[in-house]
Amino acid sequence: MDATFINLMRDPAGVPFFPVVFQGLYILTWALHAAFVLLAIGALGLSVYGSTKQKHDNNWKIFNPHLIMTGKLSVSLLILLGIAPLLFTQVIYDSGWYVANTLSGAWVFIFIYSLIAGYMMFYWYSYANKKSNGSTLIGLISFAILVFCGILMHNFAVESISPTKWTEWYAPNGVIDNSGWNFHIDIIRLAFMVSLTIPVTGIFMQNYSDFLSTRKDFSAEYLTFVKNLGTKLAVTGLLISAVLFVVWMLQAGLLLHPVVLATIASVVVLLLAAKANKNSYITTAILVVVALFISGVRELIRYNIMSGLGYDLYGYPMNLEWETIIMFLLTFVILGFTGVAFILTMAWKAGKREGVFDASKDVAVTRLGNATLALFITWTMVYFAWGIFALFKNTL
Repeated sequence: MDATFINLMRDPAGVPFFPVVFQGLYILTWALHAAFVLLAIGALGLSVYGSTKQKHDNNWKIFNPHLIMTGKLSVSLLILLGIAPLLFTQVIYDSGWYVANTLSGAWVFIFIYSLIAGYMMFYWYSYANKKSNGSTLIGLISFAILVFCGILMHNFAVESISPTKWTEWYAPNGVIDNSGWNFHIDIIRLAFMVSLTIPVTGIFMQNYSDFLSTRKDFSAEYLTFVKNLGTKLAVTGLLISAVLFVVWMLQAGLLLHPVVLATIASVVVLLLAAKANKNSYITTAILVVVALFISGVRELIRYNIMSGLGYDLYGYPMNLEWETIIMFLLTFVILGFTGVAFILTMAWKAGKREGVFDASKDVAVTRLGNATLALFITWTMVYFAWGIFALFKNTL
């Protein structure tokens, strides 16, 4: 197959800005999305183990509810952050995403309802854990469903980057299969992605221990227990992930590519930082760099596949829409950054304080909250005014 068919599936309106920008935004937002996917699955999986220990181990009795809450919040964030990379990949690789949804349409619907069911089971697990200090089975079911959702997304990703197999999958032996039950996975790639849950959860535990170290209502023994366990998970998980990553790159023929070599080097630095465990915040910063590199490697693989067929990403027809660009920047940079700063500041100060945190008495939180509210009101007014103006301009 060449790129003729793929190019015919491009949006005739083109893209509103330079394709490389959307490519960069995809790499960034997928890394953020993946971080919370890994933390959600890792926290939930570890909490299932913890639910079997907490009746007889006071450390697990304290830590397990915190793991469950971390997992719940992470699922919310992974869903929210998962929207952006889908939108960006749809803009520049629209054909791949549409074909994947056609080949696996039935699985797409199953994914949506499975995610809802898994998240609801997560809340049931959380509630049951508070009532009985157990509920291992419920947590295990929720964990299995959410992992299944991840496998389905992996299937969609594999199909979207396999244009040479689209015809074979859609019409095997010349007979059209429009059932939507196509299912294809790359075992090594999937194993690598899943293995990352271990080091991500371990580094989170190091952060957790350092964050609470200034509070007097958590014992040093408890925080040492969490930190040591987190270090073991981080080091062991990184070693497993590193091996699987090398095998994956050998399979893809990219082991000596500069981006891949930089990724391996960043993983080695992360491994040393996690093992030393001197400053978990620096370790997390290195983890962010590693996540961006891994996201970049995923994009490199897709770009090589598509360009190898003659698909010119950077030659995608472009129609600059400054109104859209300005609105996006106002939303993403000004409103988004201010809103995130407000939430993070409030969470940080609430977590550092023993007892009830009164945000209304904190100057920084109050100012950020007022600024976020004012910006949101202004943004809403501008959004509707701009939309109404465009509507009448194009119809009257």
